[in-house]
Amino acid sequence: MAKKIAVVMTDMFEDVEYTDPKQAFEKEGHELTVIESEKGKTIEGKQGEAKVTVDASIDDVKPSDFDALFIPGGFSPDLLRGDEKFVSFAKSFMDEDKPVFAICHGPQLLITAKALEGRNATGFTSIQVDMEYAKAKVHDKEVVVCGNLVTSRTPDDLPAFNRESLKQLQ
Repeated sequence: MAKKIAVVMTDMFEDVEYTDPKQAFEKEGHELTVIESEKGKTIEGKQGEAKVTVDASIDDVKPSDFDALFIPGGFSPDLLRGDEKFVSFAKSFMDEDKPVFAICHGPQLLITAKALEGRNATGFTSIQVDMEYAKAKVHDKEVVVCGNLVTSRTPDDLPAFNRESLKQLQ
């Protein structure tokens, strides 16, 4: 059965960390909604390869509209975590045990949401210490699944990230 996936991102996302999972999710029939602060705005990946039109404003959606949350990496998660609306949106998915997929710097949003305590997870090398301070059990592995949470470190981990994320949607 097709699931509705909320994608929270803004400019400077890591292009392939959005485009590759998007392709994998859509191939299986899932529907993605890109959420930012401004609906209709065009956001651009940090490599300049991907341009994405925002489907919905964070002001117009609620976690109950979606089955899962996807947080691509790059600088985007760090920018989003400065906005309480995105922090509480992400926290809701963790609190409600809905699937959450975060790659590279994606877990930064979950750190700010104080949603990683006691969870097994991974992320980009430079945020692993931050994740430890957030009381996550950090593993340097291509993909870590902990209940509803799927995390990976880098674009090199995308095959494993996509595989495990799709399993959560079954």
